[in-house]
Amino acid sequence: MRVGMTMFFQNYADWDRYEAKERGGNAPDIDPQSDITRYEEELDTALAAEDQGWDSLWTVEHHISPYTMIPNPVQLLSFIAGATSRIDVGTMVVVLPWHHPLRVAEDITTLQYQLRGRTPYIGFGRGAARREFRQLGFEMGESRERFDEAIQVVQLALTQESFSFHGKHYDFENVTMRPRPKNPQALIGNFHFSWGSPSSAPVGARYGLKPLIIPQRAWAEYHADLEEFARARAEAGHAPARPRIHMNVFCGETEQEAEEGARRYIPQYADSARRNYELDSDHFRSTKGYEHYAAQSTSLRGTGDAAKAMGEAYLANHVWGTPEQCIEKMRGIAAAFHPEEFMLVMRYGDMPRDVAAKSTDLFAREVLPAVQAVPLEEPIVYGAAASI
Repeated sequence: MRVGMTMFFQNYADWDRYEAKERGGNAPDIDPQSDITRYEEELDTALAAEDQGWDSLWTVEHHISPYTMIPNPVQLLSFIAGATSRIDVGTMVVVLPWHHPLRVAEDITTLQYQLRGRTPYIGFGRGAARREFRQLGFEMGESRERFDEAIQVVQLALTQESFSFHGKHYDFENVTMRPRPKNPQALIGNFHFSWGSPSSAPVGARYGLKPLIIPQRAWAEYHADLEEFARARAEAGHAPARPRIHMNVFCGETEQEAEEGARRYIPQYADSARRNYELDSDHFRSTKGYEHYAAQSTSLRGTGDAAKAMGEAYLANHVWGTPEQCIEKMRGIAAAFHPEEFMLVMRYGDMPRDVAAKSTDLFAREVLPAVQAVPLEEPIVYGAAASI
């Protein structure tokens, strides 16, 4: 089993100031040093991952808010490629509707060169944060059709010396991308798709992308999503594929230490996600293609305390405990889903550097080797896919 570390670079403590400013209230300007310090500290942590034995480094794409301060995941991974020698890299995700698809194909081809034989795992997604779409100048309700067109353009640019494509949003005539990828099928074979709503699961699957789970709901609910994902892949002629799974982790030497840390910091991450995506807002009701989010927001508002409800859900889903407890939980998830890899974020919320370092070092020493020793299982063949 492969185990990677995910870079998030959150500035959770800035949310109150940021939201007050966004509402037009009287709030101070950003303290740039808070971003600088967090960025430098997290880069140091990432660069230590190779020596600790992690298999890969992953990162995300977000803009504007303190949620995660990584606007260009491929750029960050290009730095990692040059600063390391063994570790693979991945995106979770590149949000295709925010990019010109030819530029995406160029960027990941260049990353393939920079890795010098190592593997880039490229995850794609549609995006779900209203403020990011708005400030980047894109219509959120167009995200599904933009994604559909963009992923086709990326695949054509990588596999065809010259290609043409004529869609609603993108138009190309006899275009050649340079440099040509070293191994286009290796790139495409490691394309993944992450989804938030169950109806979105087949969107990437029908283009041959593999599943990448960033859990926002109870684990049991993802089997239905994966069945639909597998069905769409099978209908398009693709074999069953193992998922890759992202989680937050907090590892403590004692049960008390682990629980105290998890109950402080994991709900902060959940709260940051709630605020970034405005998950308890009713704006999804009027946004095409986000019907699941509209239902979710109604449900969250119905709890009377959306932040608390999300915090409890994340505590139930993610991994925390002593090393032995972390191993047991990850083995259980592996047995349930037969994943290819876990990608774990070790610092989130307002977790201080020393707290994150202690948890990460303990995990790397005592949990990482045990989870890496978990044998890979064959992909689960769900009923809908098996019948095709």
